[in-house]
Amino acid sequence: MSSNLGIIISREIRERVVKKSFILTTLLTPLFMVLMMVAPALIMELSTPSEKNMAVIDNSGLIFPELVKESESLEYLKLSNVSLPLGSVLESDDYDAILWVNGDVVENPQDVVLYQRDAGSMLVEGTISNIINTTVENQRLRSYNIENLGDILDEVKVDSILKVIRIDEDGNGESVSSSASFFLGLAMSFILYMFLLMYGQMVMTSIIEEKNNRVLELVVSSVKPLQLMLGKIIGVGLVAVIQIAIWGCIMCIMSVVVMPMVMPEGLNEQVAMMNAGTFNPADTTMDPDMIKALAMFTSVGYLAKLFMYITLFLIGGFLFYASIFAAIGSAVDNIQDASQLQTFAVLPIIVALVFALSIGNDPNSTTALWLSMIPFTSPMVMLSRVPFDVASWQIWVSLIILYISFVGMAWIAAKIYRVGIFMYGKKPTIKDLIRWARYK
Repeated sequence: MSSNLGIIISREIRERVVKKSFILTTLLTPLFMVLMMVAPALIMELSTPSEKNMAVIDNSGLIFPELVKESESLEYLKLSNVSLPLGSVLESDDYDAILWVNGDVVENPQDVVLYQRDAGSMLVEGTISNIINTTVENQRLRSYNIENLGDILDEVKVDSILKVIRIDEDGNGESVSSSASFFLGLAMSFILYMFLLMYGQMVMTSIIEEKNNRVLELVVSSVKPLQLMLGKIIGVGLVAVIQIAIWGCIMCIMSVVVMPMVMPEGLNEQVAMMNAGTFNPADTTMDPDMIKALAMFTSVGYLAKLFMYITLFLIGGFLFYASIFAAIGSAVDNIQDASQLQTFAVLPIIVALVFALSIGNDPNSTTALWLSMIPFTSPMVMLSRVPFDVASWQIWVSLIILYISFVGMAWIAAKIYRVGIFMYGKKPTIKDLIRWARYK
């Protein structure tokens, strides 16, 4: 039995791993993910607004001088103070935009209009709005006739930084970032979601194709249906594990070599302090959550632990759901018939992802705990909780339940599989599948 099972597993692996599509996807996906994270920042950094001529009709006499003072942030605008009526300026083609400011802007700051001859710019509109708001606020403060009121408000203003320390069972403290853990958990859940759907449907499609080619009838003459089903599931599952392992190695190499090279020296030092546990948020002007996130991605030990959990839940979740996909594939003759039955496999995966998206708001709630134990939802929900450093016993209990559930699901799927692979020309119903599962 072990010899036949090994042959089936090795065939499934060779058939998929040697394909160019697998190699390209495995190598390029991590690079694509990094580019997707870096691209928005690069675009914002490299993109500058095109130069424009703006006429300013400032009936208050307050806004134009402030615009000139902030000329560095408005270097893409050529400002002109115009005293002509608005109508005549609008008729002129000499300006790309006209800013009209009412005379009582301090009392009525909403009555300010920016006329543009082409598409608007969020950067231009946001900068001008900030300058107007600041100018109006300063004028209103002066109206109180309190000496040094602006300085007093600056001294009173507080930008608090909440430093969060998690105390473990041994009494040791560790700085944590809930937002970084939240987004990391979502990323891990989405990766698992993608793998479960992609490789689960791969098992189903493979069985349908071999069933239509009558290959299964020849194979089952020398191999038991249970061996054949498990061989396909384990073989495809190992392909997924190989891919995630390669991704893990690439990410670790990038975190050790690439990340320190692209980060500024000052940021590198603060990330190192965060990893060493000596970082103080009060001593930096940067976002502590960003520093914490970078510390996570530059810690090889932390990344290795995360990929270990991803791999364990990927194997367990895939084995569980692939058994369902295998049973569906054996029961139908074509993809069209399978599309209706596979709802029973796809819908729980989608529901699990939805729960994973919302569970990050309270990862230690009772709901989160129970959803982490139910095998239909536990892979993605628990992965979304792992970055929050949940208790280890919860993770291992969830894994044990998931793997035990796979044994039960594989037993049911095998009973459907041994009957379904010989059924042709009939679209099975749910009652048919239940009846096949009850055959002795």
